[in-house]
Amino acid sequence: MLKMEREGVLLLFLVVFALELKSLHMGGGAQAAVTLPPEDKSLTRHFYKKHNTCANVEAFVLHQVTLFWLKDKSITAKLLKLLYSDCMVNGCDASILLDGPNSEKTAPQNSGLGGFEVIDKIKFVIEDRCPGAVSCADILNLATRDALHLAGAPSYPVFLGRRDGMQSYAAWVDLPSPSISWESTLAYFQSKDLDVQDLATLLGAHTMGKTNCSYILDRLYKFNNTGKPDRTLSKPVLQDLRKQCPRQLHGQSNPLVYLNPDNGRDYKFTNTYYSRILASESILAVDQQLRFGGDTYQLVKEYAGSFENFRKQFALSISRMGGLKVLTGNKGEIRRHCRFPN
Repeated sequence: MLKMEREGVLLLFLVVFALELKSLHMGGGAQAAVTLPPEDKSLTRHFYKKHNTCANVEAFVLHQVTLFWLKDKSITAKLLKLLYSDCMVNGCDASILLDGPNSEKTAPQNSGLGGFEVIDKIKFVIEDRCPGAVSCADILNLATRDALHLAGAPSYPVFLGRRDGMQSYAAWVDLPSPSISWESTLAYFQSKDLDVQDLATLLGAHTMGKTNCSYILDRLYKFNNTGKPDRTLSKPVLQDLRKQCPRQLHGQSNPLVYLNPDNGRDYKFTNTYYSRILASESILAVDQQLRFGGDTYQLVKEYAGSFENFRKQFALSISRMGGLKVLTGNKGEIRRHCRFPN
């Protein structure tokens, strides 16, 4: 039933966006994938052009993201994690960007976040051209879309009109552990108004990036307090990870390992993440757990077998996430600097 409903909505929006997509394609740009609208209907396409406040904002963002990406491919993974850490906590209000002794970015779950300098630079450029017009929340969504496209994902339409939150507290951060079951992960996603397909699709972001050894030590040495490694992890991968992550992490040493060694330093957006799940080679327990859910297993097989299906659905699911609990109208503000409220 869920699949039929989504296919119906997708068909509807294929018609709605047909002319726009044709225009993008004929104009020499990348053809955008069709996406579901965010939950908040006050967000619209070309918001700043329609309101005559910053018509070229998307071009400004793309230019800066491209400059960063050409120097450092890892910004795609960093911006993805930044967007997830923002939207899944207090909604997409850019509160993750705020500095402060007790802000969200100081929470343990957010240690190692990066990409802030990318958003700072984009905001500086846009403020110079369109002062006080474009929110940090919209910039983060646009920058993530563009970085994803450069890495191999579809260039999906981003609905705009978000405003920025004025507060940020570490106590808000409820991001789950990467070692929990798929059932618990699904319950968390559902509490954010996302569904099982969003879960299986958005975890595909782990096709790139790194994680700290501390998040996988339990899988390698004492899974679920058994004193033995996780049996769902293949022996060759287990042996390789044990070389990178010793049983005891000494002092401040907490090495980083690639979430998807198939991509490594290339930071490509591919579907090999799902192939690794089927081969019991996932680095994080939460990823391997997708193999053991009925619906999630079917989606894993589908995405492993069709990169294009994964690309299309990822555009839909990340757009849904980008519309969670947004501030619009007179709520929030347009920050002059993304790290501080006005």
